[in-house]
Amino acid sequence: MTNLPVRMARWSAERPWRAIVGWLLFVTLCLGTGIAIGGNPATSADYRIGEAGRAEAIAAEGGLQQRPLERVLIHARPGGGPLDRAAADAAARDTVQRMRKLPEVLSVADPVPAADGSAVRVDVTMKGAELDGKKSVDPLLAQTAAVQAAHPGLWVEEVGSPSIGKGVDKLRGDDLARTEIIALPVTLITLLLVFSSVAMAIVPLLLALTSIIAAVGLSMLASHLFPDAGVGTNIILLIGLAVGVDYTLFYLKREREERARAGGRLSSRALVELAAATSGRAVVVSGLAVAASSATLYLADDVIFSSIATGAIVVTLVAVVSSLTVLPALLAKLGERSERRKARKEARAAARGTTPKVRRPKTGGNRITDAVLRPTRRHPLAALVVTSLAMLALALPLLNLNLTEMSRETHSRAIPAMQTYDRLLASYPELKAMHQVVVRADAERTEEVAAELRRLADRARADAAVTGTPVLRSSPDGRITLLELKVPHLISSDTSMASLKSLRETHIPATVGRLPGTETAVTGDIARSQDYPAHQKQKLPLIIAALLLVTFAMTVWAFRSVVLGLVGIALNLLSAAASLGVLVLVFQYEWAEGILGFDSTGSIGSRVPLFLFVILFGLSMDYQVFVISRIREAALNGVPTRQAVIDGIRSSAGVVTSAAAVMVTVFASFAALHLIEMKQIGFSLAVAVLLDAFVIRVLILPSLMLLLGEANWWPSRGVRRARRKAVATEPGRPGALGDGAHDGADAGRAVNVG
Repeated sequence: MTNLPVRMARWSAERPWRAIVGWLLFVTLCLGTGIAIGGNPATSADYRIGEAGRAEAIAAEGGLQQRPLERVLIHARPGGGPLDRAAADAAARDTVQRMRKLPEVLSVADPVPAADGSAVRVDVTMKGAELDGKKSVDPLLAQTAAVQAAHPGLWVEEVGSPSIGKGVDKLRGDDLARTEIIALPVTLITLLLVFSSVAMAIVPLLLALTSIIAAVGLSMLASHLFPDAGVGTNIILLIGLAVGVDYTLFYLKREREERARAGGRLSSRALVELAAATSGRAVVVSGLAVAASSATLYLADDVIFSSIATGAIVVTLVAVVSSLTVLPALLAKLGERSERRKARKEARAAARGTTPKVRRPKTGGNRITDAVLRPTRRHPLAALVVTSLAMLALALPLLNLNLTEMSRETHSRAIPAMQTYDRLLASYPELKAMHQVVVRADAERTEEVAAELRRLADRARADAAVTGTPVLRSSPDGRITLLELKVPHLISSDTSMASLKSLRETHIPATVGRLPGTETAVTGDIARSQDYPAHQKQKLPLIIAALLLVTFAMTVWAFRSVVLGLVGIALNLLSAAASLGVLVLVFQYEWAEGILGFDSTGSIGSRVPLFLFVILFGLSMDYQVFVISRIREAALNGVPTRQAVIDGIRSSAGVVTSAAAVMVTVFASFAALHLIEMKQIGFSLAVAVLLDAFVIRVLILPSLMLLLGEANWWPSRGVRRARRKAVATEPGRPGALGDGAHDGADAGRAVNVG
């Protein structure tokens, strides 16, 4: 692994056009193959979680599974007075006739008037699986529009899971397009400020974008192993732009630093190899760490997290490959171009009899970094205590974390279908939520099961949490029976949650649950919203344990130090806790609604903390590997550990700050999305990167390493041996000349492995 980046860089630098053309062919092949084979979207069965999922599987076994359902709502126009019932009935009949002619429609129910007389609705059940409805809902929407045109005196609109899903997808697509418009120019401007060169600024962006394109194609292929839940492309864009630019930035900054240090004495190819021997290795370790951390999401046993893991792993590894193959080729070509320009400039200056000015980039820190490090260097214990307490204070709101499953109640009302949904519930409050009790038993016991389910319905309605007429259905073979109970309360309300608890713990055990030889489970909107967070909480300890183990193992492998492995775990935990605390403080309360443009749900999406925790651990390894690599590199060259820490932080601060600026730009652009869960993810990642780059890596890490001293490298003896050799070769010591020649070779090797 130590020599692999160097060998790849050497080959690419010697054959730049082959490497560039080969990379373009690779990207084209990935995307073309992905499009040709196609993706494998997740099905309804892939989303089944907990008892609710088990109930849905039983219902599907009997053909009683949920179908895509659309509802046509017919009501009076605003300000037009009460509903003309005769006109509404005529529009309803027209709707029924039109819908029944569509091949996408399985059945159309009789019109249902609202209890308050404000509306009439027509329920239309579509063919196919529940998740497939949005693909074929357009003909239904077209017929609803035709009914509206035929009855202009009324307000005719349509809503349901398919139309809402279609609206959510459209809003997500529009938001992502807006994000790209914001993130790409800001990223380019940031890179221009870092490099003061258009060519050098465009290279990271181009490599990131081509890595994203290749990853999209590869993710289509990977979806045949891990079905795509529809979030893979979002994650590839989110993570790919951040790590793709970061990895290229690490490499580019080191190449420029080595160029400045060489002062024209080394060729472009030699400079590329030097960058590969240092930053190239850091990129490989960082990429493997992000991929390994993301892989722990597979332990969640959830199709959404599997899709997230697949997207993050694929785009990270592709970004690593691009930085090791095509990037050295581009750097070699740009370097040769720079050398030719310099030679022409020197020739013109010689002809004029003048000396050309040589502008060399800075290779160390800057005044801001020095100012920040000064109190840390002088009082490391005080700096560590103060900054750690500040981070813990930010983490305190985490104690009040409230997780909920983000459902229709939390969707943005910028989606027209959601506005129709609110009007539907205003006229039909009994449609707010539903319980489904599913029972599997021998076919000859169908009547016995049905009788107990009717008793169950009577008991549930006595609690006043259930309304309407219960619906009882059985499978054709009589083995599966399903009872539907309508709940006139919002899914997330305390009343709905209490009704589910009573149903599972009281009513079912007292009725159908006491029948021997039967299997009973509850699903529905409320059960899904409660079982999903419970499933996440159950899996969380396993994932965290695996994540800590992976982080520890990767750090020990990279730096041969158990102490640094423990330090990495502690700092990542502190960073994640502080970021989650800020997330809770902002999104569970109402004070920031106007600033970020959202309506607080008083909760955090159940997927957000786990996603943030895992991805942050992976991304934190980027900075940790890069910073500690610089420190260890100096220590392996004989610099005392204390000075190595200061020098390593100073030399890496610029690139870490630049990389963090790019990441924060990308993540913050996602905070502008309408979908509350994506907004929370973007905001939390932006905060996490800010804290990690500007507090953890610049203040807490150096303070801790200064206090630990030589113990940082335990149990490895490489640094101590390097220090002893450096001391032995100091001027004035016996044998210094001969030992110095030997140590010079060792020092060169130390740079290569650092």
